[in-house]
Amino acid sequence: MTQSPDIDKNSVASALSAPADTSKAPTRKPAANSQAKAKPTTKKSSPPTTTASVATTLDADTNDSAPPTEPQIESFRDFQLDEQLEQALSHAQFIKPTLIQQLAIPAALEGRDLLASAPTGTGKTLAFLLPAIQYLLDFPRREPGFARVLIMTPTRELAFQIFEQIQALISLTDLHAGVITGGINYGSHKETLEKNNDILVATPGRLIEYLDKESFQCDEIEVLILDEADRMLDMGFVAEMDRIISDARRRRQTMLFSATLEGVAISRFAKRALREPVEVEAHPSRREKAKITQWIHLADDAEHKFNLLVHLLKQPEMHKVIVFIKTRERLTSLAGQLEAQGLRSCWLQGEMPQDKRLQAVSRFSKGQVRILLATDIAARGLDIDDISHVINFDMPRTADIYVHRIGRTGRAGKKGIAISLVEAHDIAMVGKVERYTEQVLKRRVIEGLRPKHKEAKAPTKLKKAKKAKTAARNATKATNRAKKAAAAAES
Repeated sequence: MTQSPDIDKNSVASALSAPADTSKAPTRKPAANSQAKAKPTTKKSSPPTTTASVATTLDADTNDSAPPTEPQIESFRDFQLDEQLEQALSHAQFIKPTLIQQLAIPAALEGRDLLASAPTGTGKTLAFLLPAIQYLLDFPRREPGFARVLIMTPTRELAFQIFEQIQALISLTDLHAGVITGGINYGSHKETLEKNNDILVATPGRLIEYLDKESFQCDEIEVLILDEADRMLDMGFVAEMDRIISDARRRRQTMLFSATLEGVAISRFAKRALREPVEVEAHPSRREKAKITQWIHLADDAEHKFNLLVHLLKQPEMHKVIVFIKTRERLTSLAGQLEAQGLRSCWLQGEMPQDKRLQAVSRFSKGQVRILLATDIAARGLDIDDISHVINFDMPRTADIYVHRIGRTGRAGKKGIAISLVEAHDIAMVGKVERYTEQVLKRRVIEGLRPKHKEAKAPTKLKKAKKAKTAARNATKATNRAKKAAAAAES
């Protein structure tokens, strides 16, 4: 059976604070045979909580117990979708729903607000698109106007991926969709804003510009979908997202999806955006665990780390590789260094014109270039078939970003390899990643490139506590000396 991935594989583009309105959404009959593992949040004042399901994906040993009950949905027909939608799914060879789809779609079809978490590459996109499109078919538009379904995403690439899949799903219907992102000429969006659209996919920055100019209004939004919401918050779009949930106050349903839903920021935002949400979390089956093999190479310094990278990239098994770098400046420098070693690459970085981004992804997807250099923001949501390796040339600044990075490989049940090149100053982050994923990253060496120094020791909280205690003790002594001196002076 074919499990449904997040994007249409035949598309190049696909490679790439007001509380919610309390009006009741129209509901549909629940899907047949569905037993979604869902937990309704009973108190609006209690922020919804989730577990890092991605960490479970990477753990091969610590949590073998499956959820007590898993949905038994063998076909998309069990969801009782519109015939046109079922035909579109059949044409795309989507047969059996993935776990997140089995868990999320029944609750979403009932019109419930949704807080959903699942590993990357497991079909989150289809999990929110199908209920949204079904809603539009169940309750047709009566008058022309702005979009009724708004889907917010953090990056242009992810926006175009979702748009491409929408086009495939609504191809047999009378529905219309549009996409608005930065990096595109404003004139190109004029038709999208003026014509009768049912679904709009947008990035926060550009959409806010059109809201300020009153070129777009959120009054008619009935379904609001926030994909990779944690990343949008992390990128500093808090005010923009609050503005959107405030302007779309008449909405009937809100769905918040991401690979990770941890942290205070996402919890607070979910409390503002969602109304008594159903919380779903996809636990992968045992056979999906440890599908990404991970290890690290210790590097003595920057030169040693570069030599390790060159050696790895010259190996024949490195068919399609994404190399992650911290900043645009370091990316540009590394691209030149690799070129000097005879290693051709393409790259993705922030503030890159959309046509050049699409060109880079097209070259990489078609195998014209097998090395893609990328910064974190540029690669968010990137989904390209058969990425064999992910290499962290620079370690990320947080553990959840590490999980997002390595999620570019091992997608849709396939195997993948993630390698990190670690200098002494990166050891603290290695520890954070190991705790977050509940998995020890193996240390490996390459003959001829063995590190000369032992692995650095990560700074511990105990040492910090000792320093603080010593400082406090010294301060107390100094105070006592000052008191004695003052007393002596008075006497």
